[in-house]
Amino acid sequence: MSEEKAIPTPAKHDEDFWNVVMTPVEPAWSEPGEDDTFTMDEKVLEAVRALAERISTRALAYRTAGEPFDAALMAAPDVQLATLRALYEAKRSVERLAESAATVAGRGGASYAQLGAAWGGIKRQSARLKWPHAVVKRSAGESVPLRYAGGAAVIHHDPGVDAWWYTATAADQQEEESEAVHGTSAEAIARATEFLLTHARPTGRDSV
Repeated sequence: MSEEKAIPTPAKHDEDFWNVVMTPVEPAWSEPGEDDTFTMDEKVLEAVRALAERISTRALAYRTAGEPFDAALMAAPDVQLATLRALYEAKRSVERLAESAATVAGRGGASYAQLGAAWGGIKRQSARLKWPHAVVKRSAGESVPLRYAGGAAVIHHDPGVDAWWYTATAADQQEEESEAVHGTSAEAIARATEFLLTHARPTGRDSV
């Protein structure tokens, strides 16, 4: 019986942290169970109901009148229509977040076959059509654009020192320009992604 390969877990201050982090682990995930998917449904429904109550005409009338919006009112057909509209926005959010995740994974070295497997097992060609810019073929010195968490970054190569650096503008309009100290484009992408995520747009504002 084969033993499972140990997965290294270095702390962020360790010298080899980024090299380890940017080396893909196989398998990348375990299949979610029924409890996992049920919990996901609950979390999505919680977010959708919150949006439905904000956009529902009936809920607005109750707020204007200073009356509590009883949970029983969710059964009203018009409130369910508002819920359906909120679900559509949830679907758009998922698509945006999926594009970000696919792009970061692809720019970090994942293939379209791997992206397709993660997205429910779609074929490589379908993954390429869905996220045409996620995986790019580039020369060693070519700049790499990246969008994540509502912000954008460009990863550059400095041939003089054979190192990578990045410029980034986050969703909250914070900007950062790193030094040319990253040994690989994958490490620079990881650092830029970390910055964009740290300065993601505050909760309550729409993401781009």
